[in-house]
Amino acid sequence: MLDTHARKYVQPLMDRTSDLLLRIGLSANQVTVTSFIIGISSGIFIYLDYYVWAVIVLWASGFLDAVDGTMARKTKPSAFGTVLDVSFDRVVEISVILGLAFRFPEAMWALLLLSTSIIFAMTIFLTVGAVSEKKGIKSFYYQAGAAERTEGFILFTAMILFHNFLVILTLAFVAIELFTAFQRLAEAKRILG
Repeated sequence: MLDTHARKYVQPLMDRTSDLLLRIGLSANQVTVTSFIIGISSGIFIYLDYYVWAVIVLWASGFLDAVDGTMARKTKPSAFGTVLDVSFDRVVEISVILGLAFRFPEAMWALLLLSTSIIFAMTIFLTVGAVSEKKGIKSFYYQAGAAERTEGFILFTAMILFHNFLVILTLAFVAIELFTAFQRLAEAKRILG
């Protein structure tokens, strides 16, 4: 929801950052890889009890992940860049979940449910994007939903910083993911027949 509706407020910052990175000679795919490397360190920081650092690198990765798309649209977007971007996004999320699971094994069952709900929601999202003829500013049809990447980062941040409530926060995240999945499934039925 925030990615769809609040983007217009942060887009000027992403435009300026993308212009700077393009001027210094970086490509969108190079920024995607940089974002990925920064992002996966979040799980390592969680495991090592550096929770504030985990959150900082998670959000830095998320910002660069938004910037790389802006860079691609300003230059020459590629299908491979889209695959790289979407795949690396999931690995960053997996890194956070694994960091939490290994650091707090008593919450592993809830984190497993979260992983399952994310897989279900992403399957719907990516399948609708692949079979839909509608296009947006992205290289595939982007289904808006209650939980998009920014909401996920907010929930991951809460889970990292308030890990004493990890199971409750994780189950809330599961509920939001499932709501979004069924919301997108209903939209898919409407637009695809």
